[in-house]
Amino acid sequence: MSETTVTKEKLVDDVKEVIADAEALVRATADDLSVKAKEARAKLSVKLEKAKIQLKDLESVAKEKAIEGAKETDRVIRDHPYESIGVAFGIGLLIGILVNRK
Repeated sequence: MSETTVTKEKLVDDVKEVIADAEALVRATADDLSVKAKEARAKLSVKLEKAKIQLKDLESVAKEKAIEGAKETDRVIRDHPYESIGVAFGIGLLIGILVNRK
């Protein structure tokens, strides 16, 4: 997994956490009857819904890109099976040597 993928996954997790916290805040302030609080809750609720939709879109795009990457990897492996086996063997050998090092 590349650093960019990990960063995007962390961003998605952070956004989900912020949305959950904001929803909890909206529920916690439900009893506040002031006009300003009601307006703020309404604005926050609208923005939360937009954020949820954007997050779903981002997740679907990320899923599509992952599928495209897997298909491309499969195509390369099918086009070059012996080279792929050689590379996998070499990487496995290197990992084995590094793990068994004292």
